[in-house]
Amino acid sequence: MKSRFLHQGKEGKLSTIITNKNCKNYSSNFMERILRFIKHNLSFIWKFIEQINGIIFRILYKRRLTQIIPEVIEKFGHHSELEFRVLNSEDLKILKDFIERQNSADLKFFQPHKFDEKSLKKVYMNPAFLMMGAFNRKIMVGYFFLRFFFNRKCFVGRLVDREYRRKGIGKIMNNIMYNIAWSLNFKCMSTISKDNYYIMGAHSKNPYMIIKKEIGDNFLLVEFKSK
Repeated sequence: MKSRFLHQGKEGKLSTIITNKNCKNYSSNFMERILRFIKHNLSFIWKFIEQINGIIFRILYKRRLTQIIPEVIEKFGHHSELEFRVLNSEDLKILKDFIERQNSADLKFFQPHKFDEKSLKKVYMNPAFLMMGAFNRKIMVGYFFLRFFFNRKCFVGRLVDREYRRKGIGKIMNNIMYNIAWSLNFKCMSTISKDNYYIMGAHSKNPYMIIKKEIGDNFLLVEFKSK
């Protein structure tokens, strides 16, 4: 009789844990839907949210991020011809030129922010947005970024010039982005279009990628988890 009640108690506890987990997942999904709606329909509110997020991120994580970046680049940023580094204000014109050189088909799936001069300066000033580049001397051949949120989630993205693809540059970018996020104990996330065959192919053998869910418009929400 005692063991029976003990068994029922364990089942009840397990049921409570599962229910609590489902409630947390529902709350998280609901909040994501709200934020996505605000971002695409209420831009003035989204700007305010980004400002608050940047302030909180600067206070809690900016100093540690500054320490981590050179360590990660030193460990994962080795290439015989290229330099991988954080962009400075003078690089914004170079980034704009880089984007203008790219094929419109590639830019269809790469729209993390606008690329006019005013927008680039605004993104650059956001303490929760880390802009990085791959350079062949003074020529930018790749752009990648990390967009941090104070709830310990980080969204990453990258674009490599067509002439420099299939040379391992994307893999180096990935390792830098992932390890910066992981070193801060952030979840490393991204959204990928299933219509973007190049990126889908590039990630087909990515050992770190886990598909979390479909989020509409044929996009996947994915997480990159450390082994």
